[in-house]
Amino acid sequence: MRLLGTISPDRPLIVVAVQEEAAYLGERLPVLFTGIGKVNAAAALATVLARGERPSEIVNLGTAGALRPGWEGTHEVVEVLQHDIDTPVLRELTGRTYGAAITLSDRKGPTLATGDLFVSDPAARDRLALSADLVDMEGYALATVARQAGVPVRLVKHVSDEAGTGAARTWRESVDACARELADWAREQVR
Repeated sequence: MRLLGTISPDRPLIVVAVQEEAAYLGERLPVLFTGIGKVNAAAALATVLARGERPSEIVNLGTAGALRPGWEGTHEVVEVLQHDIDTPVLRELTGRTYGAAITLSDRKGPTLATGDLFVSDPAARDRLALSADLVDMEGYALATVARQAGVPVRLVKHVSDEAGTGAARTWRESVDACARELADWAREQVR
């Protein structure tokens, strides 16, 4: 975890997993680097918010894999779900729901599936495509922590690859261009 800048209640906090995704953001807003995965993302954001540092909102910028052909560009997520938790079984065992989808907006847009699996297997991609459009490794955790802390949250993802065979190579090749697009989006959309 690394925080650049100072969090204040009149400015948003930009949250990214890794430096590569923030390469062109500049120093206009504070940026929190969480590390990759749900645990790192949740721990980093919860630690910062537990210090009493409250931004006006949390804006998670990052890359995502497309689960179906045709998804490209930058998208603000409207719903996020956790794909690597067995919500129905846990509900049956405990009578409580864990891992339910989180609605972020009532407008049109993509559903994001979050899990600690880097999706590079076509069968996993096809299974996830039944319930989501994009896949990442931090969004659900960040949305959960922000919601529990009462801080508004937006998840903004730029498609880096088509989740499946070759996704890791494609991510490495495309992350710099994705970072430029995310920085452009942030300059126009984040005040």
